[in-house]
Amino acid sequence: MPRVRGAVIAAALSLFLLSNRTTATAQPASQKPNIVLILTDDMGWADPGFHGGNPDLTPNLDRLAKQGARFSQFYAHSVCAPTRSALMTGRYAFRNWMDWRSEDFGKPSYLAKLGLQLAHDQHGEPTRMLHALDTNERTVAEVLQDAGYFTAILGKWHLGEWLPEHLPMGQGFDHQYGHYAWGIDYNNYTIPHNAPARFAVYDWHRNQKPLDEQGYSTDLIANEAVRLIAAQPKNRPFFLYVPFNAIHGPLEEIPRYLDQYDKRSAALRCLDDAIGRIVGAIDQYGFADDTLLLVVNDNGGLREEFNKPYRGTKNTTFEGGVRVPCVMRWPGKIEPGTTNDGMMHVVDVLPTFAAIAGESPTGSRPLDGMDMSDVITGERPSPRSEIIFEVEGSVRLPTIRSGKYKLMGDALYDIERDPSEATDIAAKHPGIVNRLKKQLTEVGKERPPLATVIGDPPVLMEPPLPYVYGQRENEQVPTWLKRRVDAVRAKQPTSWPKGQTPWPQAPSGATIDYKGDGR
Repeated sequence: MPRVRGAVIAAALSLFLLSNRTTATAQPASQKPNIVLILTDDMGWADPGFHGGNPDLTPNLDRLAKQGARFSQFYAHSVCAPTRSALMTGRYAFRNWMDWRSEDFGKPSYLAKLGLQLAHDQHGEPTRMLHALDTNERTVAEVLQDAGYFTAILGKWHLGEWLPEHLPMGQGFDHQYGHYAWGIDYNNYTIPHNAPARFAVYDWHRNQKPLDEQGYSTDLIANEAVRLIAAQPKNRPFFLYVPFNAIHGPLEEIPRYLDQYDKRSAALRCLDDAIGRIVGAIDQYGFADDTLLLVVNDNGGLREEFNKPYRGTKNTTFEGGVRVPCVMRWPGKIEPGTTNDGMMHVVDVLPTFAAIAGESPTGSRPLDGMDMSDVITGERPSPRSEIIFEVEGSVRLPTIRSGKYKLMGDALYDIERDPSEATDIAAKHPGIVNRLKKQLTEVGKERPPLATVIGDPPVLMEPPLPYVYGQRENEQVPTWLKRRVDAVRAKQPTSWPKGQTPWPQAPSGATIDYKGDGR
């Protein structure tokens, strides 16, 4: 009897241990780390204090860099919507035509790059062809939803502003707050123009309904993030994607710091305040040890001086347009006060988050991104040696980095020896140039036909000048919203000199010249 009893006990113990081991492998939702991704807008490489900027403007970012790691070779695409698409899908922006922003299909100078004319509706009014992130893509929000996460976007979407299926809650988010399109006025929440229409459109929503609020949008986004963090239960992981519109133009009324700084610097300090409040909420409510926190920018700043020591600006593929500030904090996983030199691209976000959440990253389409979960913790070097920034058919020059070399159009640079891209060495290395050009040509053939993403015939925005973004939201527009938009439009110019527009013209060659705040 003792032997039998002992065997039963041993068997029971084995089953118990096996059960526990199985549970640990499956990683229950309550044990998965929270993920908070803060995406800033148009902040240059040289803006944070930890990159040589004015430390008085970024005390919270600098503190975060000391608490975690700085990433010296984190790359994005060179302008906002392509980066957001790559982040969402783990795929280069050209694969679904998101290297073109939705508003570009209402701008004649951009359309001319495709040999297209501005569209007109049935009444002869000029309007834009609708363009948005393909709903057949599996987004990082959908991946994390499948892994049991609560998912929320708080801020700027910029992957489609009209059809319901193109809005955030149609692409994997449980909660939405903020704006859909490119860049709102921070205080009245209107987009200054709806290309090709030159007048304002309202763009501020919660869960895809128009929202009447007062306040500075940077502060409001932080308010919503703090509110959501405070409301999260401990037994379900959350993914908060916080894409600020700051410090993107238009930079109008800044609520504080103007007695000390210029508008852009004041906006940067307000952004830093907001980031500090979000980090503080993560810490205050006991989530710090179980949260991977990232702060990264979407593209380079508008002026080369904001991107020193790198050359170029936003909307160019020079290093100043695509190498972006990035810090990550994950207590117990990422060593504080370190610098990580591993090459990464924003397409790596989806497979990395999927690995951390214990979920398969794959959908119906192959990924360009790589799992960097062991890279960010310093356990292994980055496996990435190549990044494709642009291919033929983009408004910008076809560009690839392969190892230490970067081919940009016909120019070749050695990024390791010449990170400021001062010397074109193409003439010295014709073999490398030919190899990389051939590679870009072959990859460019993988771009799908344009008709598959904008329709044949294209779907048009109707009406050409809505009161509010969101097709359904525009069907029954509240009186308060009409009054607010009408008041803004009444102060806008009714005409522009020939050849001028309220938006920048398409890049020509390797550079673009931004005027004012780049709106």
